[in-house]
Amino acid sequence: MSKTFRLPREPGMLLDIVSYGRAGPRGDIPLTPAQVAQIQRTVRRTPEVVVKVLPKSATTLKAAAQHIDYIGRAGAVELETDDGMPETGIEGKALMEDWDLDLDEIRSRPGLVPRERRQAPKLIHKVVFSMPVGTPPDKVLAAVRNFAREEFALQHRYALALHTDDDHPHVHLVLKAVSEQGVRLNIRNATRRHWRAQFARYLRALGVPANATERAVRGQTHKAKKDGIYRASLRGESTVLRAQAEAVAAELHQGYVRVERGHQQLLDTRQAVEGGWRVVARRLAREGHHELAGEVMLFMNQMSPPRTERELLASELLRRARVEKVRAPSMTR
Repeated sequence: MSKTFRLPREPGMLLDIVSYGRAGPRGDIPLTPAQVAQIQRTVRRTPEVVVKVLPKSATTLKAAAQHIDYIGRAGAVELETDDGMPETGIEGKALMEDWDLDLDEIRSRPGLVPRERRQAPKLIHKVVFSMPVGTPPDKVLAAVRNFAREEFALQHRYALALHTDDDHPHVHLVLKAVSEQGVRLNIRNATRRHWRAQFARYLRALGVPANATERAVRGQTHKAKKDGIYRASLRGESTVLRAQAEAVAAELHQGYVRVERGHQQLLDTRQAVEGGWRVVARRLAREGHHELAGEVMLFMNQMSPPRTERELLASELLRRARVEKVRAPSMTR
């Protein structure tokens, strides 16, 4: 087994700009070196890590084994397991038996789970760790390997596989939902934030620039699309996006775009975030980081206006209409 890779703990990994904005009138709590470093990474747009928990459940042995076979490309891609021994040709069914998932499946059968539970619990969690184009794939794999070892060793069984068949190097992690001590892992928003922060730390330890901040802090207002919708949109096959675009186009034809219920919440969040960034800039200046304080204000002023997905669609449709209008006269000549 390879040697365990450990990192010193860093305080304040999640930069909570909103909390800074709500600080007391004196605002005399000094920023830590870790917080200053994260502010630098954020305003200088260091690549953000992505940690995605796939929503589709694996509640049966068959489904869990199929996912293992998928990430292992039916034996063609090397799988690494929690025993530290990378192998090719690992079959999903064999791995699931080694993990005793058959016992977990039996426990989840009707009559053995509470009546109020609408569906069988997950046997495994499916997580994807990815980085932007150009990131060395071996560094992404090493970072996930170190992350998994520190987070789950001797607790949750796991397996991981590196995929390089698209532009973004990414690692699939399959995690047994119930630990060896019988404790079920429930993945919450705080869990995802912690995983992103840790993944970024392990990448930085390997010399890869990486950051982990909330979308709102970076001025991004729209959520990432669900995996299936995103992949279908790349192929031009997403019926969901097509229906949304058609609805917005119909509203534009009538001279308006319906305001979504979340619009005011976006505005309120942006106001809080901007207030937080202003407080951060003042603190940085007061503590002698004048150049970084200027970068913070520039970063804040360059944020795109907060817009809902419908508003973004409307803007794109109008842009395309203007392009077509400019092209039309030249095409008739």
